[in-house]
Amino acid sequence: MADRQTAGRGRLERTWEAPSGSALLVSVLLRPNLLPTHVHSTTMAAAIAASDACEEVAGFRPELKWPNDVVVWDSRVVGDRKLAGLLAEAELSVDTVDAVVVGMGLNVNWDRPPPGLEDIAIAASEVVGHPVDRDALLDRFLERFAEHYSALVEPGGWRGTLLNYRRLCSTLGKRVRVDLAGESFTGKAVEITGEGHLVVKADDGEVHRVAAGDVVHLRPA
Repeated sequence: MADRQTAGRGRLERTWEAPSGSALLVSVLLRPNLLPTHVHSTTMAAAIAASDACEEVAGFRPELKWPNDVVVWDSRVVGDRKLAGLLAEAELSVDTVDAVVVGMGLNVNWDRPPPGLEDIAIAASEVVGHPVDRDALLDRFLERFAEHYSALVEPGGWRGTLLNYRRLCSTLGKRVRVDLAGESFTGKAVEITGEGHLVVKADDGEVHRVAAGDVVHLRPA
C-alpha cells in the first residue's frame, strides 16, 4: 500500500497523481491456479471486493464499468463518475498463470475533485458527505478480496465471479461508444463472455466481441 502516488500507471500508459491520504492505493500479488483465458477474473474479483467494501464501510454500493473501473451514478451530471480504477499485470506460460499483480487506486477523501475532473471523478467522502476511514476500507477490501479469490480458484469458480460481476456491471444494457485502435462504433452492451470480452450490438446490427478498448457510457439524449 502507498500513502500517495506521483507516477500511477493505468491502461494505455495513462498516468495520474494522488495526494497524501486521498486514496486507497494498493497492489496484491496472486499466484492463481487459473487458465490464461480466465486470468481477467482476478480483476473482476477485486472490483467486486471494492464495491463490497464501500457498501460495508461507507454505506454506498458503487457499480462496475467494463473493463476495469468502479463508478458511482451522479444525477447532477446525468452519468457515472469514476471512484476507482484497477489494473492487472500477469506472468503467463502457455497454459498456466504464474503470477498476477492486481493494483487499485480508489478515491477516498478529498474536499473537491482535481481541476478538470469535476464531472469525471468522485471520492467516497463526496458520496457520503463525510470523511471515510481509509484503513477500515483497506481491511474490508482485503477480507472480501480473499473471499472472492478463494471461490474463484476453485474448479469452475470463475463462473461465479463472472455472475457477480455481471450483477454489478453498469455497462450491460447501456448504449456505449467503443474506441479501438483505428475504429470506433456505438451500440448496446449486451453481454460479458467467459473470457471477459464485452459483447456489443452495434447500431448497424453487427455484433462485436471487444477484448480490450475504451468504452464510454453514452448519456440519454
